[in-house]
Order: sequence, then structure tokens, then C-alpha cells
Amino acid sequence: RRSSDLTVIMLDCSHSMILYGEDRFTPAKRVALALSHLIRTQFPGDTLNVVLFHDSAEEIPLKQLGRVRVGPYYTNTREGLRLSRRILERQRKDMRQIIMITDGKPSALTQPDGRIYKNAFGLDPHIVTETFAEVTACQKAGIMINTFMLARDPDLVAFVRRVAAACRGKAYFTTPHTLGQYVLTDYMDKKTRTIH
Repeated sequence: RRSSDLTVIMLDCSHSMILYGEDRFTPAKRVALALSHLIRTQFPGDTLNVVLFHDSAEEIPLKQLGRVRVGPYYTNTREGLRLSRRILERQRKDMRQIIMITDGKPSALTQPDGRIYKNAFGLDPHIVTETFAEVTACQKAGIMINTFMLARDPDLVAFVRRVAAACRGKAYFTTPHTLGQYVLTDYMDKKTRTIH
């Protein structure tokens, strides 16, 4: 039988996704739409949800993705993971995974009172600790996190590798030009391995 999988694609729409004259966000949106088309036409039992993360995070309907723009935002990776985990925990599926497309270090955190703590330099120890607490919560829930990284900063590479190791996931270091190939190939590879 075909496996029935649930995927949340987490798209970074922080300001860094359009910095230095390079638009990384448009290719990320195109990949989400291509993955949606693949699932709809080839794997109708699968489900795809979209979460945007920036200063905070929100789920949006796929049909609204074309109108989304990058804002003057920080990168609240923890809030994106937390919302994605809640979406994934609502349903029972053979496989539940997060595909995170980002180019930035975690640089924001939602505090218990709702205020956003920000550090533009990224990898603030408090933000990293809280982000990894959420990675651990995903791991305990049996959720795989695959990260597609659009930057090569050494500290960021180390952070992404830690996320992948904690959640049985993978870390891909790619560019806006090859992102689609990596994401779609990874999805198809998983489908081949999970068919019973």
C-alpha cells in the first residue's frame, strides 16, 4: 500500500531572504508550490501544510503563498518549529516531517508574555537553547526535520547539522537555483522507502 504522509513546509520570510540583492524567497515559494503539485498528482493520500516564520510564525493556505512577501523581520525558528509540531501532532500519519527552508540563524524568540526577544547577530545562547528545546520536542513526537539551507556561514552550518542529528533528519546546503531539485528528490526518496 502507499504510505500516507504529512509534511509541513516551513518557509523563512525574514529580511535576510532578500538581502544583498539576492532573492531567495521566490525560489522557496516556487519549491513549495512544486511540492504541492507533486503531492496532489502523485500522492493524493499525503498532506502538505505551509508555515511562514519570521518574528513569529503562522500557518497559511497554500493558495495564499503567491502573495506573501518578505518583511523587515527576524528569524524565530523556534516558533516556526512549535507551530509545525502542533499541526503535525493533530493527525496520525505513517510519516510526519518538517521541511525547513531558511538562510538565517535563529535571531528571535517569543517570550511567555508574548513579547519578541530579538538579537540581530544570531546564535544568541538563550535563543539557541530555547530553539533546541523545541527540536527535542519534535524528536520526542517522532517528527523528522530536514533543513534546506541557503547560506554557508560556518556557525549556521554547525547549527543546522545539530538540528538534523537530533531529529533523524538531513541537512542540505544548497542555492536558490538547486533548491527545488534537492527538495523534490528528497521527498521522492522518502516515498520510495516508506511504501509498504
